[in-house]
Amino acid sequence: MNKPVYIIAEIGINHNGDLAIAKKLIDIAKVAGCDVVKFQKRNPDICVPEHQKTVMRDTPWGRMSYLDYKYKVEFGQNEYDEIDIYCKERNIHWSASPWDLDSLDFLNQYDSLPFIKIPSALLTDLDLIKKTTETGKRIIISTGMSTLDEVDAAVNTIRETKTDASFAVLHCNSTYPAPNNELNLNCIQTLKDRYNCEVGYSGHEFGLTTTIASVCLGATIIERHITIDRTMWGTDQMCSVEPQGLIKLVRGVRELNSALGDGIKIVTETEIPIREKLRK
Repeated sequence: MNKPVYIIAEIGINHNGDLAIAKKLIDIAKVAGCDVVKFQKRNPDICVPEHQKTVMRDTPWGRMSYLDYKYKVEFGQNEYDEIDIYCKERNIHWSASPWDLDSLDFLNQYDSLPFIKIPSALLTDLDLIKKTTETGKRIIISTGMSTLDEVDAAVNTIRETKTDASFAVLHCNSTYPAPNNELNLNCIQTLKDRYNCEVGYSGHEFGLTTTIASVCLGATIIERHITIDRTMWGTDQMCSVEPQGLIKLVRGVRELNSALGDGIKIVTETEIPIREKLRK
């Protein structure tokens, strides 16, 4: 039997700083059959470039600076403590992507995290990758908008920091939404051959077909952004999967994973009586 595909429901910041929305998204992921929900953790003072901090923008909470907006949608200690408790009650794992070293230190306090994810935007931050490897937690790295040389450097950093590190690499296109003709799903096999590690797929395209198809090409981890409603405020909402779509996605991935088999040609048990009846 094939290893079950590990399905990550990426909440990111689609909660818009509202814990009630975050809990609703956790429930949606649990009902759909996902294995884990994932958030994004930032220190806005570090992550927001200086020239953008004072730029004013219109938001659902009024007109404010970009820095204030980033703080508005950021969860802190109290929220993540509650998320940790809620996920344990709902029997679903949670994790997050740290966008800076402060956020990595923050996440490392939670022993229950099954992995720490390095987003495509930070694939070239080798110091963050090194420090993440040193935590001893499993690492998942996304490879959107990256060259093979850049992925090489990230993987080598992991292996040089900890020779027995547990890690996986996700093929990804970082366009939101990603055009189907640029998804290059065959790159999944390229990454498997090159790094001899577990490889998955992080999708930002419209629809579900291509994400499900990635399982046929060897993806054993699937990640998609999720939302309550794609019309909600936020840059990631439009490319996210709504509740009914998430149920269809998980069902499709599970059915396809089961159908792949082991590749060994045999006469199955259900075929035996048919064979006896029809063969002469």
